[in-house]
Amino acid sequence: LKTKAGAEFSLYGNVRADASYQAEGGSLSRLYNQISTVPLDGNAESSDRLKATLAATRLGLDFKTATQLGDVAGKVEVDFLGANDSLRIRHANLTFGDWLVGQTWSNFAVPDYMPETIDALGYVGGAVKRTPQVRYTHKFNSATNLVFAAEDSKDDSSNMRLPALTARLNHKFTDSLAVSARAMGTEKKTDADTETAWGVGLGAKLDLTDKTMLKADYYHVKGDSSFVSWTNQGFITNANKDIIETNEFDSITVGITQQFSPQWRGTLGYGYMKADQNDGYINALADKTKANKDLWQAWGNVFYSPVKPISLGLEYVYGEREAFGAAPNGSTTGEDNRINAVAIYNF
Repeated sequence: LKTKAGAEFSLYGNVRADASYQAEGGSLSRLYNQISTVPLDGNAESSDRLKATLAATRLGLDFKTATQLGDVAGKVEVDFLGANDSLRIRHANLTFGDWLVGQTWSNFAVPDYMPETIDALGYVGGAVKRTPQVRYTHKFNSATNLVFAAEDSKDDSSNMRLPALTARLNHKFTDSLAVSARAMGTEKKTDADTETAWGVGLGAKLDLTDKTMLKADYYHVKGDSSFVSWTNQGFITNANKDIIETNEFDSITVGITQQFSPQWRGTLGYGYMKADQNDGYINALADKTKANKDLWQAWGNVFYSPVKPISLGLEYVYGEREAFGAAPNGSTTGEDNRINAVAIYNF
């Protein structure tokens, strides 16, 4: 197919129905992961709730135009996970040669090394961050490339003056082992002060057999809460808008996926995030029950594809958060306890 301007294009997407039975969990109407904000035990938990949505239904268009200097390609992809199930841009970018301009997965917080989940946001230790960016890829050889990007991190807590700078080195050791080392640096700015935030990441994928895959991803970040999901606020200010303390954390996610047959596959996964014990940061918090000492989640799922375009999935997840402060009843722990289900038709 071709557009009026002569570009080739193809349509893709899916119709996706999600449902979740929540024994314990977050209070928002959305059924996706809320581990960092689940109520503490005995404090108006959101128990025994059934939630459903089709908002993760997705539509995408890929474009390509041949020119004398090479192909120019573009992508537009949307879903309905905006406010009140409104249309939301996931990806919108153009590529030419080694360059990309537009919105796509962050060069730092990539989802490639997250174990498979039904939850559209993934679980602790992973990130599903898409940013507007300018990206350049240098390919050393078929096994190694280095990617640089200047990104808008979309951090509402900071007055952005300069883009975040990210770098990612991808290397494939063998057909069964690939790794990715990443780094990020960004300025955090208020009306009165600035501070540098930074982070590093390391991910790996290993095919143990032709039917068994292991994935793992690790982050260490200081001063930022915009790239990796479910972290505490990156920095704290005083009444004069001076940045007085920053949060620092480590997170990891690991999982194994088994292809049982052409129709059946399953994944077991675990994620963990731990904040540094920074007394200055903790004491400066306005509400210590809303910041977490640590988070963890464990999940298991199974997918069944009776025919190629259809996938049916069922998943159980259990997780906990431990807050820095106690609720009035003395509780410092909140639970996420859910069964998720999904039906997807890919086209």
